[in-house]
Amino acid sequence: MIVRIMGEGQVRLDDVHLAELDELDDELLAETRSGDEEGFRRTLGALLDAVRRLGAPLPDDALEPSELILPSPDATLPEVREMLKDTDGLIPG
Repeated sequence: MIVRIMGEGQVRLDDVHLAELDELDDELLAETRSGDEEGFRRTLGALLDAVRRLGAPLPDDALEPSELILPSPDATLPEVREMLKDTDGLIPG
């Protein structure tokens, strides 16, 4: 799976890691819906760190179709709330 972190680039991620990421995604969704800014910040950072740790970065000049797009580390809670509107999270589960 190709994952894009907005403002950073793309990462190739094995599907075997989706369960771990889905747990963080569920937390992020709950914090976004409740307006928990501190939890949102912590969990967004943990989700992005996990993608970076578990995935292999693609070269900067690679333009693969992204199957998943994650917000940038500096995304705001309202921006992510808009991304999550009408979904069950960022990670397909």
